[in-house]
Amino acid sequence: MVYLTNNIKGESIIKKKNIFALVSLIILTTISSLQTQTVKADSQINNYIIQNKFQPASIEYHAGTFNVWQGYRNGVGKPEGVIVHETATPNVNAAQFVKSFDNNWPRLQTYVHAFVDDQRAINIHSTDYLVWGAGPSANSRYIQVELCRVNNRDAFARSLANDANYVARKLIQYNLPDIPHKTVLSHKETWPMFWETNHQDPDSYFAAWGYDMNQFHALISMYYNNLKNSGNVYGTKPTPAPQPNNDHVITVNNPKATYVPLVTFKADGTLEQVGNRALANNTPWFTDQSKTVNGVVYHRVATNEWVAETYKV
Repeated sequence: MVYLTNNIKGESIIKKKNIFALVSLIILTTISSLQTQTVKADSQINNYIIQNKFQPASIEYHAGTFNVWQGYRNGVGKPEGVIVHETATPNVNAAQFVKSFDNNWPRLQTYVHAFVDDQRAINIHSTDYLVWGAGPSANSRYIQVELCRVNNRDAFARSLANDANYVARKLIQYNLPDIPHKTVLSHKETWPMFWETNHQDPDSYFAAWGYDMNQFHALISMYYNNLKNSGNVYGTKPTPAPQPNNDHVITVNNPKATYVPLVTFKADGTLEQVGNRALANNTPWFTDQSKTVNGVVYHRVATNEWVAETYKV
């Protein structure tokens, strides 16, 4: 869960210091010639996910309205891990949260990289740059993802699969190791580290389902190892995941550079290149409009930011 106050921007600092220890148990076994990783944790929910082989939703990349482009403490594109949040708000899905945050972040002074529910995983700010979700120190180090609350066991299991997939893929994207409590943390764990928040998520929400962060770490670790070894979370040939709004998602790539340029249209209809932002190569983007200018088709990926058809894969 994110705070509503920020200072760098972050959360109000908690001066009171308590000391407690967190212990995790992640047991992985290697089986088959494919080196498939299997969870061996006492988790009925993880077993339910694995037995049903829930294919995680593909990560959707939407350009949110958060216009702060600040690198992490080690630089742009250098996060040190992922913080797992949960929204603490029932019956609000990922798309609804995205809309709310895009409309209200300037007033609330808070933003995260992604929202995940039982159907979708929506990334709304480039994970190359920090967001404002867990206090100044955590913000300067970690990618931050919010898990949406659901109201039945099956939906909870599916949301965990989507969230674990998001976390595992982000670790792999930035060549980070999977180290529970170091490169993957709950929001609650940042309290004794930095003393800047006292939130309990997602631990308190997990507990309501008989689940905990140790079990979630086990699921993330299985996905992480299987993705690295076989390209699929279950260590087998992947089954194509559902792609919401396939007709409105384009993947872009610029073979001549490490990024894909964006343009904006002025009031007089002329083009101007966006100088401070671009799209990462080989990333999918939601687009809701297209138009042709001087014989070139442009697809809208943000309010007034467009990418040329020539970069479409």
